[in-house]
Amino acid sequence: MDFNQTIQHLLTLAPMSQAQSEEAFEHILSGRIDDARIAAFLSLIAARPAGPSVDEVAGAANVFRRHAKPVSRPVSGPFADARLLDTCGTGGAAKLFNVSTAAALVVPSASRGRVMVAKHGNTSRSGRGSVEVLRGLGVNVDAEAGVQTRCLGEAGVCFSMAPRHHPAARHAAAARKSLGFSTIFNLVGPLANPAGAEHQIIGTWSHANARLLAEALARLNSASPGSWRSWVYSSMDGLDELTITDRTLVCEVGSGRIMTHAFEIDAREYGLARADVGELRCDSLDEAVATVRRVLDRSAGPQRDMVLLSVGAALVVCGCESDLRSGITAAAGAIDRGEASATLERLVELTRSAA
Repeated sequence: MDFNQTIQHLLTLAPMSQAQSEEAFEHILSGRIDDARIAAFLSLIAARPAGPSVDEVAGAANVFRRHAKPVSRPVSGPFADARLLDTCGTGGAAKLFNVSTAAALVVPSASRGRVMVAKHGNTSRSGRGSVEVLRGLGVNVDAEAGVQTRCLGEAGVCFSMAPRHHPAARHAAAARKSLGFSTIFNLVGPLANPAGAEHQIIGTWSHANARLLAEALARLNSASPGSWRSWVYSSMDGLDELTITDRTLVCEVGSGRIMTHAFEIDAREYGLARADVGELRCDSLDEAVATVRRVLDRSAGPQRDMVLLSVGAALVVCGCESDLRSGITAAAGAIDRGEASATLERLVELTRSAA
């Protein structure tokens, strides 16, 4: 059906099939649809009581993957044979400090060279998302794909700026900005890693989204034999993090299917103290940057514990550790030996030398 027919279909509150979603997003990302109709399309999906469907998210993600400018895997360097992870989440929850960004910097050394991280991300409405914080830490976030590949091989981590790798998304940028609320694009972003990460830890703002993303990821991975285990999670108190502030609901994906029923994680069972959400918030970019630096510089406290929990999860998902407790221990060791801080220094050096 043409795009106007698609809008008429959405007016009935009926979801699109995966094929219809792919067709619609192909029209959008090819620049064939005006802003008004894109805004209507996104609004109708968002306004539906059940929100986007698995078919719609999987279809959109397939199109994003086809249009992406890829990051090649390294063929040299100490991480050349490592597994590849992304820590990108959906955002949309209360803004804490940049847990997934800090975790991305710890995972390579905590895994002892067995995991590299292609951190996918974008600027944030808060002004202190992964782009802004990494830039504040000295990283050249605009590094070209070839530099990112070298960073993966030599430092075990790179940052993939979403607009650089998904330039076709610019065709929807004005419409998305005019709406001022989260759309299906926010759910699709974590499913379109330009380096093709086979492992993911994805945080999102609701349990419904966690299940939706897990089902979409399972469907996408069923066609990719190299895609392995991932976790998608949302905390009981509405955070898009694996958290120490409450229990967290986790959906596990592997081998192209949801592996288990959703399970819960309580960080207290792994030796981490419960904290209040207010202790983890940052009110400015300077504070967000300083918080990540303090964590990497071995400062104790709830911010460190949040990062340890996320890194522990990443190591379990990637098969480096058998359980969260040992993953948390490995994460703490990498920080305390100064290895995680050295990873940041190397990432800064590599990206700046190519600027």
